[in-house]
Amino acid sequence: MTGEARARAMADAALHYWGRAEGTPRLVKWRENIVFEAHLRSGAHVALRLHRPGYQSRRAIEAELDWTGRLHAAGLAVPAPVPALNGRPTVRVGDRVASVVAWIDGEPLGAAERPLAGDEAGQAAMMAGVGALVARLHEATDRLALPAGFPRPRWDGEGLLGDRPRWGRFWTNPALSPAEREDLLAARAAARAALDGMAREGADFGLIHADILRENILQTGAGLALIDFDDSGWGFRLYDLATAIVQSLEEPALPALAAAVVAGYRGVRPLPERDAARLSLFVALRAFASCGWIATRAPAEDPRQRFYADRAVRAAASVLSGRAIWD
Repeated sequence: MTGEARARAMADAALHYWGRAEGTPRLVKWRENIVFEAHLRSGAHVALRLHRPGYQSRRAIEAELDWTGRLHAAGLAVPAPVPALNGRPTVRVGDRVASVVAWIDGEPLGAAERPLAGDEAGQAAMMAGVGALVARLHEATDRLALPAGFPRPRWDGEGLLGDRPRWGRFWTNPALSPAEREDLLAARAAARAALDGMAREGADFGLIHADILRENILQTGAGLALIDFDDSGWGFRLYDLATAIVQSLEEPALPALAAAVVAGYRGVRPLPERDAARLSLFVALRAFASCGWIATRAPAEDPRQRFYADRAVRAAASVLSGRAIWD
């Protein structure tokens, strides 16, 4: 049985717990999770997720669904969880946990491999909208009465820069030269000191999406919607703004786009100047994380290794010089 055939068999088995699907589910994405679009016999239009084994526990996946369900009920444009017929939000099928969320119709703002469309003014307006969306996410989350010990991973100093970062030891990426590796290690130490200082001063820290990339932001008839909370967890709120910017590192209008994200956020929620000045550090942290992510998910000869290594090297230079990555 091929990989896709096995995934389809697992999808059919999972959808049995939701009353089965009408027609053949459509394979949408095969990355961290395998995602299918389906129409249930109940009439619900949904996305079925077959979660990557070993990445998030079942308890953590159900916590994510609890959070997004509360956000949806509060009016935020995020996918609403659809419980199985037994009332539970997940089921186990083979070596994977399966979950179902309501489908959101819309077009992604872009993709990692494509430059942003439009002129600088249009791009800036779009990014301001993204900043406002992130601020609404943080505002809505802070109003929720979430249970103590909410079981989601931590994107803190240890999770991003510790001995075993969540997305891998970025300084061991095979595309790095010895000198580049030394620069990344020096930047790692400097960034860890900065995060530890922010933690001591009580900088804004809470639940974050942690992966606000263009493909996870949908343009719908009612405005922007945010999908794919699989990486969500506890972290500094600046990390969400950084993930919204990181794909623009090669854009000619990068300084204007970064400024637009900040302006959009400030239109909804305060962002002190001290924190805005730290945004470049968090873009660097995301570049480091991505450098580790590709190193653990692609062969050494994959050209993406060098692409993400180059971003990380550029980010390290920014951290070590104290200059913003867009200066």
